[in-house]
Amino acid sequence: MFLIRQAECSFYGWDIFVFLFTQEEMDSTPMVSSLLNKLANYTNLTQGVADHEEAESEDGIKRVTVKGPQMGTFIGVYLPCVQSILGVILFLRLTWIVGTAGIMGSFAMVFMCCACTLLTAISMSAIATNGMVPAGGSYYMISRALGPEFGGAVGLCFYLGTTFAGSLYILGTIEIFLMYIMPNAEVFETREHNMRLYGTCCLASMVLVVFVGVKYVNKLALVFLSCVILSIMAIYAGVIRTAIQPPDVQICMLGDRLLGNQNFKCVKTEVIDNITYPTKLRELFCDGPFLNATCDEYFIQNNVTEMKGIPGLLSGVISREDNLWGNYGPFGSLVEMRQQSEALQDYSNVNRPYVLNDITTYFTLMVGIFFPSVTGIMAGSNRSGDLRDPQRSIPTGTILAIITTSITYMSFVVLFGACIEGVLLRDKFGYSVNRIPVLGILAWPSPWIIVIGSFFSCCGAGLQSLTGAPRLLQAIAHDGIVPFLQVFGHSKFNGEPTWALLLTAVICEIGVLIASIDAVAPILSMFFLMCYLFVNLACAIQTLLGTPNWRPRFKFYHWSLSFLGMSLCLALMFVSSWYHALIAVVIAGCIYKYIEYRGAEKEWGDGIRGLSLNAARYALLKLEESWGIFKQWPQLLVLLSLDSDLAVKHPRLLSFTSQLKAGKGLTIICSVLQGTYMLRGTEAKRAERSMKTSMAVEKTKGFCHVVVCSNLRDGFSNLIQSAGLGGMKHNTVLIAWPNNWRQAEDTLTWKNFIETVRETTAAHQALLVAKNIDHFPSNAERLAEGTIDVWWIVHDGGLLMLLPFLLRQHKVWKKCKMRIFTVAHLDDNSIQMKNDLQVFLYQLRLDAEVEVVEMHERDISAFTYEKTLVMEQRCLLLKQMQLSRTERERETPARHRERNSPASDQVHMTWTKDKLATERNRLREASAGVKDLFSMKPNQSNVRRMHTAVKLNEAVVNKSQGAHLVLLNMPGPPKNKDGDENYMEFLEVLMEGLDQVLLVRGGGREVITIYS
Repeated sequence: MFLIRQAECSFYGWDIFVFLFTQEEMDSTPMVSSLLNKLANYTNLTQGVADHEEAESEDGIKRVTVKGPQMGTFIGVYLPCVQSILGVILFLRLTWIVGTAGIMGSFAMVFMCCACTLLTAISMSAIATNGMVPAGGSYYMISRALGPEFGGAVGLCFYLGTTFAGSLYILGTIEIFLMYIMPNAEVFETREHNMRLYGTCCLASMVLVVFVGVKYVNKLALVFLSCVILSIMAIYAGVIRTAIQPPDVQICMLGDRLLGNQNFKCVKTEVIDNITYPTKLRELFCDGPFLNATCDEYFIQNNVTEMKGIPGLLSGVISREDNLWGNYGPFGSLVEMRQQSEALQDYSNVNRPYVLNDITTYFTLMVGIFFPSVTGIMAGSNRSGDLRDPQRSIPTGTILAIITTSITYMSFVVLFGACIEGVLLRDKFGYSVNRIPVLGILAWPSPWIIVIGSFFSCCGAGLQSLTGAPRLLQAIAHDGIVPFLQVFGHSKFNGEPTWALLLTAVICEIGVLIASIDAVAPILSMFFLMCYLFVNLACAIQTLLGTPNWRPRFKFYHWSLSFLGMSLCLALMFVSSWYHALIAVVIAGCIYKYIEYRGAEKEWGDGIRGLSLNAARYALLKLEESWGIFKQWPQLLVLLSLDSDLAVKHPRLLSFTSQLKAGKGLTIICSVLQGTYMLRGTEAKRAERSMKTSMAVEKTKGFCHVVVCSNLRDGFSNLIQSAGLGGMKHNTVLIAWPNNWRQAEDTLTWKNFIETVRETTAAHQALLVAKNIDHFPSNAERLAEGTIDVWWIVHDGGLLMLLPFLLRQHKVWKKCKMRIFTVAHLDDNSIQMKNDLQVFLYQLRLDAEVEVVEMHERDISAFTYEKTLVMEQRCLLLKQMQLSRTERERETPARHRERNSPASDQVHMTWTKDKLATERNRLREASAGVKDLFSMKPNQSNVRRMHTAVKLNEAVVNKSQGAHLVLLNMPGPPKNKDGDENYMEFLEVLMEGLDQVLLVRGGGREVITIYS
């Protein structure tokens, strides 16, 4: 054993380890001990307090640190969830839902909704235990799992749902106040106007309470929840009492129809001192207060009876058809024991004391109205910034709250149907029992326990919504994914999101102005269901993809539960209201697209991108089997040149690409920098950014890449060979014609061009060469009526005819007509040839004019002999004669004169015998070893090809000089590299006199057929 002193240990054991890394690496990758120290000191304050600390550090002024309230599971999660769930729907609508949908329908409805929320809570628990959960809660968990686009869209939908939930609770509060507590406080004649007036005042009061601070809301929440618990206990006590001694609650029935109690005796006549007098009830159904007055026919034929509204738990009412199954009806229909055809008529305008349905009822509507009663499951997670341990509190508190409330709801459905007459259950506002809530009649010892308890329950739930919604909006604003919301990320000195609270109040007021619980509830259902759907979707995707950062500690989670919850949410959305579901989807889609185009980029590991990656991988593997077949869109590889500032030399090449592709198919924009990657790697990244900017300006959709290579030729060769991935590879290369290549001192420009042509041919890829690309129209231009001319000399797969069709799909070329020229021999039947071509174009479904150009056989012999324009041209002869550059430039005007001469149908050379003699004498003086140039004979094959180019160019210029674009077959380069310059000269001759030309060389595959 070796003993090492402490100093030696410090040197040999630690300092040497540090010396292994540079200072830059130590800064970017801190030591493990430093990282653990930061994690140990992590504090989870409210979002507003964090803002306060940031402001203090910026201006340097010392302020007192505000400590945020740190709450546990019971106060921070369980109680807010229970209070939000056991709210307005339970006290104001559950008895009506049970009476309308029946025990069976209501139990199925409650079971589906509670199962949906329980499955969502399990998924949410898995997300909550998969890392730290700062302020923002539900939004944070969704956005970090699904990415900024989906997270922002769902987060804003959830925010709107939470805000409208506040409207729902406020409307419930005001309905209790005006209907049961102070019915004489009505200011307007219509109930809706009174709801709007008092609802606005209630909203202002609640906003003021929330503005004071969240701790006061928490204190009030305990008081409110105590009232709720007492109300629940009173209901259970009332049910037990009905089994012992049912309450003496009488309802008045006219036949099977329920009558509203308007302070009259439930009899037609009464006997006083042996004298029969008509009652007030009779006066309501007859024309006057006399016994012989004309009365309503149904009133005459049926008796008026009193029956017990609450017969009791042991009465057997649960087995009656009226209680067991649903009783639905249209607006204005009568509430009665058995629905009859006459009762389905609209009685809303009949002045009779009937109890009527105020809305059209059906099962799916009941689902939409009931579902908000189970949507408080995220009340705790929304305040995750106020929790001491969110990872422990959110799963435990939320699931316990859901289990508690689910048992409560299901038991109430059965008990209500077993204790109360179905006709009384359908009396929504208690008109038949002197405007006392039906639930209050059942409760013991007093109906006021339910009235006061429900009132404070709605108040508390409203305060919880107004507390959670601004914090949710604040978290979205802090992320910066929605630019115009950033102002709502600011807080006041104690951490409260002031601006977010004001916006929440404005949106909440919109819901208050609707003035109907039954109209607001389905809107909430859509927003919450969409949020729950994406929570389940996030968990299922993360698990199925096996994402490395998906490691939840919640042991009761399984991906099948998330998938089941997602399916149930989707089903409930369209079951409750299909049009509301579509509206919610459209809103989420608009928010998604806005964030996608305007929002900030975030490096959040999301499951949607992982799913896209797997889908792309699968598609690439399938595409690999059929690579190279394209009948819709050429897959383009665009080779760009960059200037010294790394800017795109020819941006119109990108414009032409976007016009040709219209965003369809594959487009790869590439360029090459000469050098080594170690030296020019930074410039390559800058060049990519410059190219992406140009692509955005020119509206070109595709991928961008810049490679660094020792020389340009090898760089372009590598791109042609390896660009793309798997089956998603290019099959067409687009480059610009090297203008002024003759005057270039460096011959590499045109030599690299020819090598590119050779390599695309060897790779069986199509090639497009644009001459004068800077003269091509931009995306902003709209070409007037003109033509796109196609000179079809050689059929090489049909790409020549497909390109004009694709261009005409774009708005720039839309008004241009397509003309196809083909060449015939003098001895061919031109008329028959034109007819055959027209039939062929009709079968190809191409709209084009056809014209046949007759030329002598020797004028196009170069094409007919080899079906290409491969040739060695006069430059080789000029080189052999060692003419100077000045002499070669003089040949250009000679070629123009030759073409315009009357005897141009004969073979003309651009040099004469006298000129050769002069040159011979000059060369003899310069060098005695040069051969006698008179012995040289021009290559007749070269002359024939040169003559073909001249004659064809003459025909093209004659017919297509005014065309917006001319497409020509492009000949392949010669196999012998000594003729490369001749090849370039030949192409110049072929395109001379034409402004915008696109040379097309097919890849050898058929790209357009008569079948598809």
